[in-house]
Amino acid sequence: MPELVAITAPATAVADIVDEAGKRGAAGALIITAGLGHGAGSLAEAAERAAQKYGMRLIGPNCLGVMMPGADLNASFSAHMPGPGNLALISQSGAIAAGMVEWAAQRAVGFSGIVSIGDQLDVDIADLLDYFALDSKTRAILLYVEAIKDARKFMSAARAAARIKPVVVVKSGRMAQGAKAAATHTGALAGSDAVYDAAFRRAGVLRVSDLRELFDCAETLGRLESPPGKRLAILTNGGGIGVLAVDRLAELGGLPAALTPATRERLDSVLPPTWSGSNPVDIVGDADPARYAAALEVLLADPGNDAILVMNVQTAIAPADDIAATVTGLVSKYRQQHRDSAKPVLAVWVGTAQKIVDLLSEAGIPNYPTEDDAVRGFMHLVRHREVVEALAQVPPAMPSEFAPDIDAARQIVAAAIADGRHWLDPVEIKRLLEAYEIAMVPTFAAADAEQAVAHASKLFAQGATVVLKIMSRDIVHKSDVGGVVLNLTSPDAVRAATADILARAKALRPEARISGVIVQAMVVRSKARELILGLADDPTFGTVIVFGRGGTAVEIINDKALALPPLDLQLARDLIERTRVSRLLRAYRDVPAVKQDAVAMVLVKLAQMAADIPEIRELDINPLLADENGVLTVDARVAVGRVARKFAGSGPANFAVRPYPSQWQRHLEIKDGWRVFVRPIRPEDEPLIHEFLRHVTSQDLRLRFFAPMKKFTHPFIARLTQLDYARAMAFVAFDEATNEMIGLVQIHSDSIYESGEYAVLLRSDLKGRGLGWALMQLIIEYAKSEGLKAISGDVLQENMVMLEMCRSLGFEVKTDPVEHDVCDVKLTL
Repeated sequence: MPELVAITAPATAVADIVDEAGKRGAAGALIITAGLGHGAGSLAEAAERAAQKYGMRLIGPNCLGVMMPGADLNASFSAHMPGPGNLALISQSGAIAAGMVEWAAQRAVGFSGIVSIGDQLDVDIADLLDYFALDSKTRAILLYVEAIKDARKFMSAARAAARIKPVVVVKSGRMAQGAKAAATHTGALAGSDAVYDAAFRRAGVLRVSDLRELFDCAETLGRLESPPGKRLAILTNGGGIGVLAVDRLAELGGLPAALTPATRERLDSVLPPTWSGSNPVDIVGDADPARYAAALEVLLADPGNDAILVMNVQTAIAPADDIAATVTGLVSKYRQQHRDSAKPVLAVWVGTAQKIVDLLSEAGIPNYPTEDDAVRGFMHLVRHREVVEALAQVPPAMPSEFAPDIDAARQIVAAAIADGRHWLDPVEIKRLLEAYEIAMVPTFAAADAEQAVAHASKLFAQGATVVLKIMSRDIVHKSDVGGVVLNLTSPDAVRAATADILARAKALRPEARISGVIVQAMVVRSKARELILGLADDPTFGTVIVFGRGGTAVEIINDKALALPPLDLQLARDLIERTRVSRLLRAYRDVPAVKQDAVAMVLVKLAQMAADIPEIRELDINPLLADENGVLTVDARVAVGRVARKFAGSGPANFAVRPYPSQWQRHLEIKDGWRVFVRPIRPEDEPLIHEFLRHVTSQDLRLRFFAPMKKFTHPFIARLTQLDYARAMAFVAFDEATNEMIGLVQIHSDSIYESGEYAVLLRSDLKGRGLGWALMQLIIEYAKSEGLKAISGDVLQENMVMLEMCRSLGFEVKTDPVEHDVCDVKLTL
């Protein structure tokens, strides 16, 4: 029975070969052949149908192949087979994969696996991220991406993998202009590559700009663990190159390690008086191996740094290869003595021979041609640690007083769509924003000059001045046709301005449908900042949130940042901080700081609006005025339309990252009238989980985790509480009388969304009261709603209570063929 079939036959023969392989029990096929086409009626579709009959998985077509050095598998047409190592490469380009193999061969870098995925007919990037994330032989995952096929699946897999190990991506097509036809400022700002950048950031994936930087990442991540901080000590025999390294470190956000008085004293005792006296530690151009060793020993022992960069510029005085040999010997000895706490050591030997590169590589010391490459390599380690910490952060709780009028907002949008319109009028926009508690200036619609005067007179009576704006669904940017007149103070001025605006718009845009003018109160906030906030629709990732510097020159200034919804307050703050205008939100000179979190809350509300009303295709608030008193919308545009489901499964049709599934909250009544509240888990539940686990006996924990569990760390609990709600779900149960957590149940689906693995845990003192049964029924209901075909789990043979409950629920129970003390349980849905 073949396990894998590699197909290089002509395209017309591929489907028949796949079918024959399936008949013979093959688990999968690798299609190297190109030219199978795409879509309905293609040769690719025929091959996919043939594979599905037998449950086979397909890699390709149009790919280089698969190389798994640890298994001595080379199913590719690469010129060389890489050596075994701890890096995984997933590439949409066969040429890039082949290039990485050749580079690795020169640098003594090995791979746990290289997969060229080609057209991703079946197995895609997300499937392979799942595999390598759980592969114990893989330390880091490298990606070459041209386009993401299933954004929701990718985001789920990438986020899960990035929590465990570094995931680094280089994405081609960075300069593509995806926003040329955008109708709003927000849409114009949200270019395709910027959206990919936002997606990678949200998933915790480290993005690099080119292959050189990817090679540097491979050099670093394949050899070192991330340090606890970002303080770098630099040891060099050349002052200039040391200063360049410090400059680059500062630019990238790292810190030159400060030398403590004790460390400086120790260095004084082993170095000549001409050494630099600070970091970078310049030990002068005549430094020999002994001087390098003495200084390096001091820096390795110094708790004031997190990593060390050793650099050498070759001179005629001291042989560079002797220095390299001394450094590698010292580092190897240090690592043996500090196996669990060794600092990263990186190296740059400028202009040296290949034998020195080989010497450093064989010793497991990442080495680079320049100080710039080395500092970047160090910062990749730092960024990975920061990503893991960020992914594990507990977000702040949402203000409980925010309660949007979702029904009213939906009715506004639905009425416009039913009327055949693609844009909301200004009054509808004001009502929509007010339904989500986003303040907007008083706004009225006027069909002619007399209606404009009537509305303006009410505002004059309140002491306000008036602004008039053209109202047309066809004129996107009002100022382009002179469609805005400010500072009107009398009915006559309003009457004249209305006539001028309407005449000017008809002359400049005779084809435009003009409905009249918008009448608004003139807002004067002399120290307010003008911002832009909005929603845009990306063809790959769905809805995107945009924030930046507002005003009429918004595209020219181009100060913006993007994020994928949903947002919490921390994500909104991070989005704001990625712009230059964020600095203006703080106090400066005589300008007070913008009210704390006022802007962030608007971003959170817009993200919630997008989740509730996917028919909002684009939204543009420009400008949003922000000052010490809060925020106020001056102008906004909203495009609406029917939305086709972009992503499979439940949740908003337009979100690549699912929002919190509040529709799964339940009030249950169990035995003897026991009232229980069950809801999907939240990130902020971590303290409740710790308290809950205090009420679970060590025996029950062993039955659940198959091993004694003495301590539950923050990263361990974070992986449970911080779900993406796409392929993983967990429900927590509370006693309604005491509000204490009393149980939880979770399920995690496989990458192809066919089967899910469940687990359940109850408070030990509350077992036998029907809670476990109720939670199992809930997770079965959830799995059915998600379209899963089966639920499975592993249960210890001694856990008789769980096995009996599984049988009662209809699970098939079998002894595991390998681990005989474990039962495999499975329920077909």
